[in-house]
Amino acid sequence: MNISTAEPNKALALSPALQRELATLFVGPDLLTGASDCWVYGYDNSRQHALPQAVCFARDATQIAELVGLCRSNGVPLIARGRGTGTTGATVPLRGGIVVSMERMRSELSIDPANRVARVSPGYTNQELQDAAAGHGFFWPPDPTSAAVCTIGGNLAYNSAGPRAVKYGTPRENTLGLRAVAGTGEILKTGVTTTKGVVGYDLTRLLIGSEGTLAIITEATLKLTPLAESRRTLQAIYSDIHAAADAVSRIMAQPVTPCALEFMDGTAIDMVRNYSDLGLPKEARALLMIEVDGPLAGIEASAAQVSAAARGAGCIQVDVAQTDDEVARLWRTRKALSPALRNVAPKKINEDVVVPVSRIPALIGGLEQLAAQFGITIVNFGHAGNGNIHVNLLVDPDDAGQMAAANPCLDAVFDLVLSLDGSLSGEHGIGWVKRDFVSRELDTTSLRLMAAIKRQFDPDGILNPGVGFPDA
Repeated sequence: MNISTAEPNKALALSPALQRELATLFVGPDLLTGASDCWVYGYDNSRQHALPQAVCFARDATQIAELVGLCRSNGVPLIARGRGTGTTGATVPLRGGIVVSMERMRSELSIDPANRVARVSPGYTNQELQDAAAGHGFFWPPDPTSAAVCTIGGNLAYNSAGPRAVKYGTPRENTLGLRAVAGTGEILKTGVTTTKGVVGYDLTRLLIGSEGTLAIITEATLKLTPLAESRRTLQAIYSDIHAAADAVSRIMAQPVTPCALEFMDGTAIDMVRNYSDLGLPKEARALLMIEVDGPLAGIEASAAQVSAAARGAGCIQVDVAQTDDEVARLWRTRKALSPALRNVAPKKINEDVVVPVSRIPALIGGLEQLAAQFGITIVNFGHAGNGNIHVNLLVDPDDAGQMAAANPCLDAVFDLVLSLDGSLSGEHGIGWVKRDFVSRELDTTSLRLMAAIKRQFDPDGILNPGVGFPDA
């Protein structure tokens, strides 16, 4: 969602004493205090923007610990930021404060093939890690669409996953340990460097997905997976979205787990057609992009089994790519969607809800009814293999009627998702834009315990205040 109920606060000037201390800690270009310089660090990939009071570029954990101490003693919020690719406003200083950018924290990127682990500083991009791991025959499973620019620190802060999560899991399943700085200014180490370890509480997975509200991650020990020997790409086309949704359930119920299972509905296909002629049949109203990986000796049998599950009532055709050119051709439709959406609806409301795979047909049917009820075009696509559907409400900001219907429609979307035992966010996080809806999913006891955890890590409430939860 890209419409926030939180009103941005104007950034107040830092005291001269604090500015002098910051200038001592962050030398030269590692500190920005001018409004024009700080401006570009006040937004992420949402509609939110607020001017930071200063921007600090951290290079090591000790420096961050000292910065946290300064912010505590001066009562100034501190917001950690990667490259700003998040969609929920979590890195936007809507309550003022200092932004600490992690993009220059790049002291460690090492691959340990014998133990299948990587040690990585938070400023490296996902793609840089993948390239380094691939040189040793490995990969890190999380692969967000923005892999070329999003940072490892941001991936961990949001628990960002991507298509491969259907088979290989999210950052929580692929991270062994972390180093971080809590809101107290203390440096802590969580987790292990082994694949087993049950000593103490699992603080690693608590910090992952916490959006910088508990601690600032300064290094990660990540679990690597060997690159598959072979891969097959399939595209299945359907006469309606319900047939495609039923096919997803069939595919996920058979033994071969695809490494990617992506979904597009008919409205998304129409947009791609208007943007670029990709040769899809006229009767295509939904499609699945499927990838299967594994040993070369069994890949054809695996692809055939998944292809058989994809076929059924409403299936028009299933194509299996045999060459790299054919793989590129099949993926072209899916990759054309994002630019098409930006062209048609630059102000779209984008949600990443998730439901159990077996409830996808009910979700799609319910979304059709809501689109008709509120008179809003809804485009659906995403990671169907784990029920993570990106629901896009296409609203015209110049149309008063659509804008008036947008929030009630979104409200109904969330009610629908929760009624299907789903969750309000699969990988985009909560940030500012979903925080007022969190109490619908979490009970009062859970919220109370989470607030107590926040106080333990961040007793003065300086780390990303207001993000993730509604105000008490």
